Amino acid sequence: MNPVNFTDLIAQGVHLPPVVVGAWIAMGILIVFALLARRALMAAANPTVPDEGLTLRSVGEVMTEWLDGFVAGVLESHGTRRYVPFFGTLFMFILTANFLGLIPGMEPPTSDTDLTFALAIICFIYYVYQGFEHQGLYYLRSFLGPLWWLSWFFVVIEVADNLFRPFSLGIRLFANMFADHKVLGLFTGLLYVVFPLAFYALGAIVCLVQAVVFVVLAITYVRMASHAHY
Repeated sequence: MNPVNFTDLIAQGVHLPPVVVGAWIAMGILIVFALLARRALMAAANPTVPDEGLTLRSVGEVMTEWLDGFVAGVLESHGTRRYVPFFGTLFMFILTANFLGLIPGMEPPTSDTDLTFALAIICFIYYVYQGFEHQGLYYLRSFLGPLWWLSWFFVVIEVADNLFRPFSLGIRLFANMFADHKVLGLFTGLLYVVFPLAFYALGAIVCLVQAVVFVVLAITYVRMASHAHY
């Protein structure tokens, strides 16, 4: 008997691809969490004083502080806070989408190339935009290389390298999450007691690592585009 896939069932009911339904579920979870955390912050008597114990507000503040330090640590430059909303949202969405695959009967939307390549293309457009915003048309100079008489060769290499980046981002996330979900489903289907906990723990680590790797690479591309590297 095949296991029930709730994402497919919901998708059939609303006549949408399962990856779209999964992405909407991930977005819905994040939106609800953000609204509740914001309300908790606004209701605080003194927003500068942290809550005692584990609360929704404290969780949101810890996550925000960690994301701020995470982005700053990878970029290693001034004015990194302006990038936190984009990369923080990207990280939380990928992480949430990945963790959906740990719920029995759910499939992670990041195991579909439609979503992973869409995220990769968004990152590609973002870092190219940052390159032009920081360097103007001089950003194109980085495609010519250090030697003018070999500029024709470097242009080919740089263009190919930049076009390959979104493909590598998308295929890496898809391949790892697809394989992780299949392996998790296989072993939890064979071993019903105790052992599934170990595979769920490994699966959670994979979900976190893949979200971190995707965002680190995306931040690195922005760092390379916004600074001359020739």
